[in-house]
Order: sequence, then structure tokens, then C-alpha cells
Amino acid sequence: MHKLKGTNINLRALEPEDLDFLYNIENNESFWEVSHTQTPFSKFLLKQYLENAHLDIFEAKQLRLLIEEKSTKKQLGMIDLFDFNPQHKRAGIGILIHPDFQKNGHASEALSVLINYAFTYLDLHQLYANITAENSKSISLFTKHRFEKIGLKKDWILSEGKFKDEILFQLIK
Repeated sequence: MHKLKGTNINLRALEPEDLDFLYNIENNESFWEVSHTQTPFSKFLLKQYLENAHLDIFEAKQLRLLIEEKSTKKQLGMIDLFDFNPQHKRAGIGILIHPDFQKNGHASEALSVLINYAFTYLDLHQLYANITAENSKSISLFTKHRFEKIGLKKDWILSEGKFKDEILFQLIK
């Protein structure tokens, strides 16, 4: 599917062989704040998730894609559309790049590819992202792609005993 290919990365469906990568990402406590996870995931549970990952976005209301380096097929991270609402033509978007592969432009390229896919292939009208106020890397990434700050949710995320503000960003087609 050429719609999900960039210059250096591909976005693709999760496969059973991605189980170990998914297990390491989902159980990395440093990501739990952004994924709203509170407990570890077992390989059994993640295997069941992968078995159901084939569901269509219109049925599942979400789409999780693996970001892989085109030349090596190395797993770099994941990018999601969530809260997919075809009636109102909108979805949330989230992205995670493994720390070993950050600062290489992979997140920017993956976000660009998914924005194009969402607006052209899925015919969405808008995308939004929720980002904690101190996550300057994500704020920079999304503003680079023309997302605008439209709101502030005060004390929205409880992390390590402290409340953090979350900013709502929106991109309208």
C-alpha cells in the first residue's frame, strides 16, 4: 500500500513477529504516562491483541501501525489513530519512537505519512493530539506539522504523584 510509505520509513500493520517489540514498548514504564498504562502487559495478552489487530478501523475505531525503517525493516516505533469517528470525520493521533531511534526524523516522517493517509484515504476533516505541557519534543513535532494549540487541560495527568497539564492540539484539513 503506497499510501503508507515515506522516503525512509514504512507504516505497516502489526504482525505476530512484532510481539517482542510490542512487549518491550508496552512494558517500558517511561512510556506509561503517555499510554495511560498502569500495569505491565503479558505476552499472552499482547498475542491476543495481535490476533485481533486485523480489525478494520471502522470496526475497531483505532488503527495502530508499526513504524519501520524502509532499508533495514527495523522496528522503530508505533503510530496510532484512536477515537476514530467517521460521522464527525476526526481521530486522535499518537506516536512513539523507541529511544534508540529518536532524533533521526523518523517521527516527523511517520506523522507526515499518517496525516496524508488520514486526510486523503480516510477523508478525515481533523486530527487532534493530547500532549503533556512539558513534552517539548512532541509539542515541537506536532506544531511543525501545523497542529495548533486549542486548549489546556489543567492538572489532567497524574504522574509520579504530581498533576501535569495537558495541551490539546488540532489540525483541520
